[in-house]
Amino acid sequence: MLRLQNISLVQFRNYVQQPFLFTERVVGICGANGTGKTNLLDAIYYLSFSRSYFARPDSQNVFHGMQGMRIEGNYILENEPRHLVCILRETNRKELILDEEVYKKFSDHIGKLPCVMIAPDDIVLIAGGSEERRKFIDTILSQINKEYLSKLIDYNKILQQRNSLLKQSAETGSIDAALVEILNNQLCAAGNYIFTERKAFLQDFLALSGSIYQRIAGKDDGLALQYTSQLLTDNFEALLKGTLQKDLAVQRTTAGIHRDDLVFTMDQSLFKIEASQGQRKSLLFALKLAEWQTLKEKKGFTPILLLDDVFEKLDEQRMFQLLQWVCTESDGQVFITDTHTERLQKQLSDIEIKYQLIELK
Repeated sequence: MLRLQNISLVQFRNYVQQPFLFTERVVGICGANGTGKTNLLDAIYYLSFSRSYFARPDSQNVFHGMQGMRIEGNYILENEPRHLVCILRETNRKELILDEEVYKKFSDHIGKLPCVMIAPDDIVLIAGGSEERRKFIDTILSQINKEYLSKLIDYNKILQQRNSLLKQSAETGSIDAALVEILNNQLCAAGNYIFTERKAFLQDFLALSGSIYQRIAGKDDGLALQYTSQLLTDNFEALLKGTLQKDLAVQRTTAGIHRDDLVFTMDQSLFKIEASQGQRKSLLFALKLAEWQTLKEKKGFTPILLLDDVFEKLDEQRMFQLLQWVCTESDGQVFITDTHTERLQKQLSDIEIKYQLIELK
């Protein structure tokens, strides 16, 4: 079991200094736009990942006009108390401290206190570019497989080195063939591992996402979810050799697992073109709840679920079904934000569950 008992924010976003105590498993957070509802959820996310959910630089999370920030949380994990502090110093140096032990590498923390966030901008997962979907897959796999995260970090470093070499070669007009071969071998070693893990993981994950979509939408809508990768049909080493001239011309690596994607279709047409707003939102929830369920199965306890402004996304009936599922059929901690206090109270009362309501002014 994982529970966040309290959190303290100092100079984080719109909070100068603010403690929050969480007394129930389900926590509703209400307030007008600009009162800090999303910032509170982001602070919880920050403690799990040592960074903002919204891809902001650390310095942009500091209260305007001040220097440095601090987020502190007390958890219960499998009946053991855990104390976590994330500090951004005035020098912009960041520290992460779990039970008074300072992390040497932030990546060592990923997956220890897992959480899943669903926010309004997440629709880019359906409608945006392939980078968003790779990031989504990588975030899940990094929380359940330490070696995957390590190989992913290696791959991105080697990819940067190879791209730098390609740019340099375009300027000088010559290429160091021996160095290209070394980088190719290193890229293949990390890339083949990542590909194998993604392929095995996505087989079950995409099937789960499809079944959850059907549960939310009430029908399958002819939905098909597929993993695409150049490595499904070609050997990575041969791909890198075969695309070298093209890579030199465009000055970047055009073959590899950094081009992988998830393709969503509906009745064999591209989902993001054919789907209605309701269908897009249903698929977004399906993917995120599949992440939540997968982490629960792999970790042996339920991750914290952060639902930001979800009432604008689904109709009342689907909202009721969703809340009933995540709040009553699971023992996980759930944080939900809404601009309308009465609406949130009604939805939580309808599912007949104990909840805490925090009203921000």
